[in-house]
Amino acid sequence: MPRGYSTVEIPIIQPEVTMQYLLTDFGKREAKVDGATAEKLAAGANFIQANQEVAFRVASEYYKLLTAQERLQAAQETLKTAQTTQDAAEDQLANGRSTLPDVLQARAETSQAVFDLESADGDEKISRVTLTEAIGVEPSPDITIDSEKDTPLPESLTLSIDELIERALSDRPDLAAQAAEIRAADDAVRAAKAEYRPKIVLSGSAAQTTVWPTADNGQLGYASVPTWTAELGVEWRIFDGGARKNGVAIAESKRREAQDEMTEKHDQATREVWTAFIAFRTALRKEQAALSLLDSANTSYSASLEAYKYGVKNLVDVVTAERQLAKARLSGVSARSQLFLEAVDLEFVTGNLLRNKSAATKLHTQDGQK
Repeated sequence: MPRGYSTVEIPIIQPEVTMQYLLTDFGKREAKVDGATAEKLAAGANFIQANQEVAFRVASEYYKLLTAQERLQAAQETLKTAQTTQDAAEDQLANGRSTLPDVLQARAETSQAVFDLESADGDEKISRVTLTEAIGVEPSPDITIDSEKDTPLPESLTLSIDELIERALSDRPDLAAQAAEIRAADDAVRAAKAEYRPKIVLSGSAAQTTVWPTADNGQLGYASVPTWTAELGVEWRIFDGGARKNGVAIAESKRREAQDEMTEKHDQATREVWTAFIAFRTALRKEQAALSLLDSANTSYSASLEAYKYGVKNLVDVVTAERQLAKARLSGVSARSQLFLEAVDLEFVTGNLLRNKSAATKLHTQDGQK
């Protein structure tokens, strides 16, 4: 060794595999799994709720379009009625049994009917655009629907108000989603409290250590040996400055919030069922009254027009009957569509829309079959 020292180099290659396995954390892992499952159930219920909301909006816009189409038809019939009254007034003037002011008034009523017809036509086209948007296609008035003129009307309810409320509380997806959120909040509280407990962890590693030491005077040899370790450990946090306590408090606060929201949604569901129940019964009575009103208004107008032609009544009586007939037509249209809308709303608020349970309303057909 002329330099008085010797240099040794030791290259080392040590591929290693390390494994750590949590044996138990006294409930924290289970709580997190349960919470994730509850969140998945809540997401599924929310998805069903979203589908029902889309279906309800499409059904509502569909019946609104039907209403607009029937209003347009009623406006056309009202225009024909106004023209009939105007023709009668002009005939009476030609025969010397009427005055020019009467004819002018009849013409004004015809012009008003034309104005109402144009308004109804515009409303019908707008309803078409709104329906296409609700369906999810490009908004356009170019859509044709089945007018369902022969569709039987809802006649009565098949369930009592208590049964409707019970169905809503058990079937509504928003309530199911909120119940899942409460379970998830309970699991979050369990997970937060589990932070106070220890963790038992099994860990180990395995490696193959290889060395090739060399010195100034040549290679010193070669070695390759397996190495491994195994360890069973306990992790227990003694002090964290109140982090665990605050975590439990936050989790319990969120649970109370979820429970309060459940109470609010429970009351909301009950209120919506009662509202839909009353609205359906009201719409049913209004539709029945509208039929009688239309029949009476038709009879009144026909009688007034006939009496006017014979000089028994004046034009004011005819115009009054004409206006009442126009209102009766619109009332009949509104009552029919409103009855359909309230029937759909009753299915929606009870959570039965797009589901296979029996309907809450009973239909009546022309031959008396249910």
